[in-house]
Amino acid sequence: MGDYLKGKKWRHWIGVVVFVIVVCAGGFYGHKVYRESHPKLLTETQIKNNLGIHLSRQLISSQKNLEKKYTHAEEDSDYTIEHMFVKTNPYKTSPLTALAIFHTDQAARVSYTVVGKTNGTSISNDTTKNSKTHRINVVGLYANTANRVEFTITYADGHVQKKTIMVQTQALPKSLANINIQVKMANKEQMAIGKNSLTVFTRTTKEPFAIDADGQIRWYSTEYNQHIFKTLKNDHLLILRKQNNSQLVYNDLVETNYLGKIYRNYQFSNKTSSTENLKAKHKSDVETTAIHHDVIELPNGNLLATVSDGSKFIEDTMVEINRQTGKVVRVIDLKRIFPMDMYAQYDATKRSDGKVDWLHQNAINYDEKDNSIIISSRHQDLVMKLNYETMRPIWILSGKPKADWPKKWQKHVLRYANGTTINGGQHDARVIPGSQKDGQETISIYDNNYAVSYGDKKTTKKYSAGRELRINLKTMTAKEVWSYGQALGTANFTDRIGSNRLLANGNFLIDFGYLNAKNGDASNIVEVTREGYQVFNVELSNLQSKGYVYRAYRIHIS
Repeated sequence: MGDYLKGKKWRHWIGVVVFVIVVCAGGFYGHKVYRESHPKLLTETQIKNNLGIHLSRQLISSQKNLEKKYTHAEEDSDYTIEHMFVKTNPYKTSPLTALAIFHTDQAARVSYTVVGKTNGTSISNDTTKNSKTHRINVVGLYANTANRVEFTITYADGHVQKKTIMVQTQALPKSLANINIQVKMANKEQMAIGKNSLTVFTRTTKEPFAIDADGQIRWYSTEYNQHIFKTLKNDHLLILRKQNNSQLVYNDLVETNYLGKIYRNYQFSNKTSSTENLKAKHKSDVETTAIHHDVIELPNGNLLATVSDGSKFIEDTMVEINRQTGKVVRVIDLKRIFPMDMYAQYDATKRSDGKVDWLHQNAINYDEKDNSIIISSRHQDLVMKLNYETMRPIWILSGKPKADWPKKWQKHVLRYANGTTINGGQHDARVIPGSQKDGQETISIYDNNYAVSYGDKKTTKKYSAGRELRINLKTMTAKEVWSYGQALGTANFTDRIGSNRLLANGNFLIDFGYLNAKNGDASNIVEVTREGYQVFNVELSNLQSKGYVYRAYRIHIS
């Protein structure tokens, strides 16, 4: 009997020990799961430190001697209309441009024309003020050509003087000369080209360049550019580039012009670049940076940029940068705005460096009508409009079921009207200016039609398209009102990048940027009318590694 009681006691204590071990192990596992599903987010200070944004004068200083030379030419009255100071490629980075400086005895306005080789390819610009000292930026020269440039000087009394000069340029570098540019269609009378517009290509990497309606390269920069290529309100350009092309990451956001003159340089730290990229042996394979897809100019002149914050979560933060000081004045961590499960439990895509790219924000657009921003998320198949002051949703365009959104957001979820395709992996989401009326507005997107999380699983990968959708805030619906691309089928399906822009004459310029059939080595850019007729079609191929066209713009060159 004693042995029985003794054995029972031992079994009791063994059970207690086992229970404690199980509870402790379960608790440890539970805490592990909790920690993984409730990640600690970075503070604003940590994000600012990781980005390390500051104004740098390094690139500007490198142009100091050149600028001094041109200032002296402006002060030298010996340079006249008959004896101009002319410098091709004045800032060493833009070979198809020239700087012309001269003086006139009376105040006058000056215009110039780079004479085109065929009809509809001349590039003309004029100055807006009367002056006796003239510093003219000539843009749109042909490569390896003695370019005919015609100047017209109009004096205040109405008298007109003309002068023609020849400007010789060098041949294109092999990297651009080897690109196959095939113009399949060019109806110049119906294209939105005006007197000085070129089609400009910003690429995922390599040199940005522009072509005329004949497919001739009429501008390029020798400096590699990634994604960001914007025209600012002062007609300067905002370009993301490197300190030099041999650098690994693009951490210089530069305010410049088509001649290559640098006005401001916002420099970023390397802290947000992944360890994999910084240690890479083959640099051409991994060219990434803190800024990844988009930067816009806000009404106050500040810049709003999409960035990675330096945590394991990437491409899900925005910062507002003071234009004058380079300081970050606002941090918008979208992880603090979206439901936590969207980033903590995301598994739709995987990265080899262990980073979590749950949002992949690839566009920002500001709408001054209601002080809002429109964002596009590739990996959530999501377009969303938010009040910029409060960052509260105004509307949500997504195939994600309404019931799966937080209750407080459900009233903002749009319903797709009959016949409207659910967008997937889309890019370049924008509100059409002037479309806001009676509680409705129109947005344009480039719909890759690539279902990452909530896109249309039935049509995914069958085509890509430029689209316009009418947002009705009274009925909370989204209805497709224009689309082009479905009839092109799989030949023009692109699982990544692309753009869709409404042009001044009502046509659309669509960039099918990454043609899968050719492993991304080709891009097809078309201009189509609202009725769906092509008036311009150019295919670019042999674009080099990651040299495909990220976005295409029809830009007034000046």
